[in-house]
Amino acid sequence: MQKRHGIISVFFLLSVCLILLIGLALSCKNVGAPAYKNPSLPITQRVDDLVSRMTLEEKVSQMMSGAPAIKRLDIPEYNWWNECLHGVARAGIATVFPQAIGMAATWDPELIHSMAVATSDEARAKHHEAVRHNNRNIFFGLTFWSPNINIFRDPRWGRGQETYGEDPYLTSRIGVAFVKGLQGDDPRYLKVVSTPKHFAVHSGPEPERHTFDARISERDLRETYLPAFEACIREGKAFSIMGAYNRLDGEACCASHKLLEQILRGEWGFQGYVVSDCGAIGDIFLHHKLVKSMEEATALAVKRGCDLDCGEEYRALVKAVEQGLIREADINVAVKRLFEARFRLGMFDPPEMVRYAQIPYSVNDSPEHRELALKTARESIVLLKNDDHFLPLKKDLKSIAVIGPNADVVRVLLGNYEGTPSKAVTPLEGIRRKVSSHTQVLYAKGCELAGPSTDPKSFDEAIKNVRAADATIMVLGISPDLEGEEMTVNVPGFKGGDRLTLDLPEPQEKLLKAVQATGKPVAVVLLSGSALAVNWANQHVKAIVEAWYPGEEGGNAIADVLFGDYNPGGRLPVTFYKSVQQLPPFEDYNMAGRTYRYFKGEPLYPFGHGLSYTMFKYSNLKLSGEKIKPQDSLQVSVEVRNTGNLAGDEVVQLYVRHLNASVPVPIRSLAGFSRIHLEPRESRQVSFTVSPRQLSVVDDQGKRRVEPGEFQIEVGGKQAGFKGTANAATTEVLSSRFAVTGEGVAID
Repeated sequence: MQKRHGIISVFFLLSVCLILLIGLALSCKNVGAPAYKNPSLPITQRVDDLVSRMTLEEKVSQMMSGAPAIKRLDIPEYNWWNECLHGVARAGIATVFPQAIGMAATWDPELIHSMAVATSDEARAKHHEAVRHNNRNIFFGLTFWSPNINIFRDPRWGRGQETYGEDPYLTSRIGVAFVKGLQGDDPRYLKVVSTPKHFAVHSGPEPERHTFDARISERDLRETYLPAFEACIREGKAFSIMGAYNRLDGEACCASHKLLEQILRGEWGFQGYVVSDCGAIGDIFLHHKLVKSMEEATALAVKRGCDLDCGEEYRALVKAVEQGLIREADINVAVKRLFEARFRLGMFDPPEMVRYAQIPYSVNDSPEHRELALKTARESIVLLKNDDHFLPLKKDLKSIAVIGPNADVVRVLLGNYEGTPSKAVTPLEGIRRKVSSHTQVLYAKGCELAGPSTDPKSFDEAIKNVRAADATIMVLGISPDLEGEEMTVNVPGFKGGDRLTLDLPEPQEKLLKAVQATGKPVAVVLLSGSALAVNWANQHVKAIVEAWYPGEEGGNAIADVLFGDYNPGGRLPVTFYKSVQQLPPFEDYNMAGRTYRYFKGEPLYPFGHGLSYTMFKYSNLKLSGEKIKPQDSLQVSVEVRNTGNLAGDEVVQLYVRHLNASVPVPIRSLAGFSRIHLEPRESRQVSFTVSPRQLSVVDDQGKRRVEPGEFQIEVGGKQAGFKGTANAATTEVLSSRFAVTGEGVAID
């Protein structure tokens, strides 16, 4: 994979001189042509020239997701809507990587950057192939509405699978890596446009998203809901952002003065364009009822800074101008932002000038990308429990029973916003490939995924197979047909895409108990996009593995872990609670009692949890000082040793605790992490830098500052305070205290 990208990089470097020569030739050729057609001119000058030539109606036509051609100006048709949450979606065959929540479980930003590079390679290849065939349909453009960096604050939210979990820092690191991987590193052209969404306070309930008003404190906004967006804009340089459906403190997110004008463009200096979620502009009038007409809704959104409408509501802008609700000058601002994006994508330049236009179509669904999908799936798998070292299993057992409704279903591998793989490996197929040719694999579905109906014949067959087998692997969980985006689900425990309970669906719980009652050893593999309260399983079965929605290579990755060809190193990006009774009401967006940062109860499995087939020992924790000034960073180092007999990955986690803050603060906050690979008996020093911002507090007015006080640093392979199971991946969590002294300092 690295060799291939190295060759491509050399090719691109050698192409630079050729591109410069082409540009010089084209500038001579375009003497006398309109300025917007001259690639040698600055993009802003070209955009200004093009927009000045357009009528009001033409400008408005370009502000909707389906933008028609303007033939007299040689503007081709363009559809702004495209998706690549975990691989290029909805555009035919493509590599399907693990769902976003699984990407987060890798705790490996470098890997996710590589995955995003592969995705944008396929995106570019697909786009140019489509253009060559005059296909300018939806899902073949270069503007992608990914990633979803909303905070997964409540496990009931069906779209939580699309996110990077519950922690702002982990979400920021994965999000920035993803954005940079998509948009590329060319100084002149964007590879594709990345669009973080949904700005900003958005995480269900799905059935109420068009009417809901999220009311939160300024502290929760700044500490939890905004950091990942800020990082993706300021550090990742995302050129687009998508607004949310709901209101925030009374303002529609897609027409919010606070979000779009004050914070996004004012505080963060965002220069790109804003797109609405699909139909969200209509919601301002029809559902939020903030204005009395569609003309008022569209005028309000554009004046507040929403440049592009996913839908057709912006057709009303022409009448809005006529009614004096908005000026054409406001329309011009939005249209210029949109065309700057298209120019920066190279859409108005000869393809030979755009290095990304040279990516061959053969990269799509390539063997290298499939191997990367397998690597990502392996790294995403979390070993939740492993009593008596039951896993890994031997490959030459006489017989193995594979039981469960998720064992042989391709759909459950893919999650939502998915692409179409050329081939996909289910857990059953992966297990069959992995075991000895002499091992008999006995398969039975056993029950339905959810709902009241159960096939007695299948249930009985499952129990019969278990009794005949040496070991049993049960593949359980939920699926994207039960949890997801605003959908009709007539199944107990689910509503509108969300979940009403965290429990394993009743038919599966019944099957699990019957299988366990046979007395045969059982390992459970969970496929899901969110936390499951598998309390009974945790008490009774030998091993539990969380594999998320693992993508096209999911079955092979699961089998690699079950049979020891890969030592699992994934960590939970969310808390697994014991019950919804441990949580505040779903509709309450305040963070008190939510996520590991504010939850004071005992979870089933904590954020950051994950076991290994080996053991790690921490020692020699060092801080750069016992006292630091408010404007100083803190250097932290620790020694990590693999004390076991197998090579494996450890995720070193650093948490900060503010012990005597003057305002409410989280119990602890993730402030650093590093996934490392260690051979048996190998040691490594891992270092972190904790910035002043990570030591800051947010006051009641939302202002951030570092104040004097006492702090505790905790470093280990898990959170402190959780005992876990007997063979936890780490033996301890080390801690040390330090103080910030002197006058407080404001933080930007």
